Amino acid sequence: MTRVQVLLLASQSLRFERDVRQDQPVTAEPGRAASAGARPPRGPARRWIRARPADVIDVFVYVVVLNLAIEYVPAVISEGFTLSLLTAILLKIALELVIVLKTRVIDRLRAATTTRGKVIAALSLWVVAAGSKLVVLELVDLTFGDAVSLGGFVAVTLLVVALLVSRAAVRRLLYDTPDTS
Repeated sequence: MTRVQVLLLASQSLRFERDVRQDQPVTAEPGRAASAGARPPRGPARRWIRARPADVIDVFVYVVVLNLAIEYVPAVISEGFTLSLLTAILLKIALELVIVLKTRVIDRLRAATTTRGKVIAALSLWVVAAGSKLVVLELVDLTFGDAVSLGGFVAVTLLVVALLVSRAAVRRLLYDTPDTS
């Protein structure tokens, strides 16, 4: 490193130290005090995020699991990180709907008093469990085309199981309560 580079770095360091003052609270906006109170979130997306932080964490978990699957399972393909993020959001929405549907079918199974009712509810549960994987595959294909592939039925089934197990583990870690969904 030349003397000119050393002097340039030293002067930048001194200028940075002058600009950052530790006697004032750090704020997001210059000239605004941190104690002035939190701004209400702007827009419906920010309000939704503030109201449902667990869903945001779920999407982050899904992105990690999906990208691990992309890296280690040859049948799972995504052309970029943005597509894997959008795929994780799509999976989050689809799996939430599937969980709601499965819960309703399980409630019907528990409420059934006849053998016929129990058999029909059990078959419905199987159809929802198997059919949801096919719906996920078709949704991803319709939305992203050839840019994203989740493999076949077995690969997507293993991926969904990994997503749900990871989600439950992170929720248990963060909230210290068992996942009820």
